[in-house]
This record gives sequence, structure tokens and C-alpha cells, in this order.
Amino acid sequence: MSNDNRAVTIRLACQGDAEQLAHLCEQLGYPVTEEHLSRRLTPLLLQSDHALFVAERPDGHLLGWVHVYRCFLIHTDPEAQIGGLVVDAVVRRSGAGRRLLQAAEQWAREQGCWSIYLRSHVTRTDAHQFYHMMGYETVTSSVFRKRL
Repeated sequence: MSNDNRAVTIRLACQGDAEQLAHLCEQLGYPVTEEHLSRRLTPLLLQSDHALFVAERPDGHLLGWVHVYRCFLIHTDPEAQIGGLVVDAVVRRSGAGRRLLQAAEQWAREQGCWSIYLRSHVTRTDAHQFYHMMGYETVTSSVFRKRL
């Protein structure tokens, strides 16, 4: 695969991207069927406080995606969160991730957000280096989850 970043287009995702998005989710460690992802995608694409950008080659192959959304909290002005970012393993370090993250940041600025956050698993040290290179700083916190 070519690493020619100039030929890659960053655009908003559409329902027809479900199959390729599911494949990329699997690479991130979140296996999902195309059908299940498609059901999740339908309402997400209709929400104005969410954006899902994809990096696409001229042949229609998706190289990656980033999901960004706006958060309204009582104790702070609007912030953005990166819900997920993945670049196909065979084209990492090609610039696609940088362009996707820049698209998410620009969207967040346009939405009036003063900052953008993301979470990354402690084992993803390459990703952490990338985020630092992109100007992100480490914020110490713990993430808790309760299954409902």
C-alpha cells in the first residue's frame, strides 16, 4: 500500500462505510459485526454533537477513522472527547492519523470547545508517543466502568 498522504481524503463517515469501519474496530481490539456497527452508526450520524471522520484512499479503501464528540458538563465550558482513533496497521506512520486528529480538533474548535481529551490504554505506548508529538499532554486519572 502506498503511503502517499496527499491522495488521502478526510471526510465524514456514511452508512456505507460500516463494513470497513467494523474491520478497523477489530484492529483497535473491539471486534464488532458489520450489522451491529451499522445499527450503532445510524443514530450517531444524525447527532450534531458527534462527528466520525474517515481517511479514504482514491480507490475507496478506508485507512482509519476518528470519532469526536462534544461534552457539556456543569463544571466547565464545552469540551470535546475523542471516542476512538484507529489507523490500519499497514499504513501507520503515513500521516493518516495526524490528518484524522487534525480534523477532529478543527471540528471541536468549530463547535466552541476549549479543549479536547482522549483516553488511551496504558499498553499503547506508540500511540502515547504520537499524542505527545501532536501536542497532547498526559493527564493523570483513573477510568472506572460499571456494566449495566
